[in-house]
Amino acid sequence: MKTYFVYILQCADGSYYTGLTNNLELRLEQHNSGTNPASYTYRRRPVFLAFNQDFSDVNQAILFEKKIKKWSAKKKKALIDGDFDLLQILAECRNETHHKFKPD
Repeated sequence: MKTYFVYILQCADGSYYTGLTNNLELRLEQHNSGTNPASYTYRRRPVFLAFNQDFSDVNQAILFEKKIKKWSAKKKKALIDGDFDLLQILAECRNETHHKFKPD
């Protein structure tokens, strides 16, 4: 049974990169070696592994990766820090049409 990893890298410029792999050590090495000049991390090296979650089902891993890629940097940072209360707050809709913000 293969294991798949969804990971978040923190780049040297402070930005985040989210990816999916079945070999986390090799993939981190590839990001830091700079073998692909067209990649997001190429000019942002060195990169550091900030978060990873393992999955036995590749489809679940793909769904989680796609979900995280849409998140803001603040939301990714909350996940990295394990601050699930902040993550919940950041996940809530904050516009005035949201049901929690309608006047009584």
